[in-house]
Amino acid sequence: MTTRIDELSTIAGWLRGAGRVVALAGAGISTESGIPDFRGPQGLWTTNPGAERLSSLESYMADQDVRMEVWRARRFHPAWTATPNRGHRALAELERKGKLDTLITQNIDGLHQAAGNSAETLIEIHGTIREVMCMSCDERSPMSTALGRVDAGEEDPACRSCGGILKSATISFGQSLDPLDLQRAQHAAGSCDVFLAVGTSLAVYPVAYLPQIAVEKGARLVIFNAQPTPLDPLADALVREPLGSSLSKLAGLL
Repeated sequence: MTTRIDELSTIAGWLRGAGRVVALAGAGISTESGIPDFRGPQGLWTTNPGAERLSSLESYMADQDVRMEVWRARRFHPAWTATPNRGHRALAELERKGKLDTLITQNIDGLHQAAGNSAETLIEIHGTIREVMCMSCDERSPMSTALGRVDAGEEDPACRSCGGILKSATISFGQSLDPLDLQRAQHAAGSCDVFLAVGTSLAVYPVAYLPQIAVEKGARLVIFNAQPTPLDPLADALVREPLGSSLSKLAGLL
């Protein structure tokens, strides 16, 4: 069994000596910005199990009532008013200091970009709520345009180019990840020296395989998460401290 080390100074030493560092960020990093996670004690699906069906691609495509409900809910998504917190800013600082090669995020809220992480570093593995896509012709456009149509009275706005169903450019249950994004993420995981799993339950596959890929290739695994994860036994270090505090301290040590 690996030795678990909670000292951030030790983790900082690993980052200083690493040739390549990769981070995987989950919903937990955005909770301090007021965006609820999904599976935590106060998570969206924990407190309201019925909400999970709204994330099903099959339901969305087959049932206009579901689409209308999703559009109404989307109008009030907390991402529209949220701002980056200390955890987001710390990851951006790690990139600026040359200590973060790739940031893979499961979040769709756009807060990593707002904090300063670059498009070259970032992989939005579950897509973005900032855009909509047509499920027929693949055309993309700003979410703000679609929401403006909802505000104007369109309960289920259709693609203006082909009449197809519009959906946020996010990955729903039953929808495949973008193969290029997944390939890039797998390559990053397999070629890093340190892998940071930040605020993720590591319960959603295939993304949860990424830390395993890193460990199998010899990388150190550091898990920052308030709750235990299935991959804790593989970790070289476990950090239970709140993310904003722990990541800020880590960035300050480099």
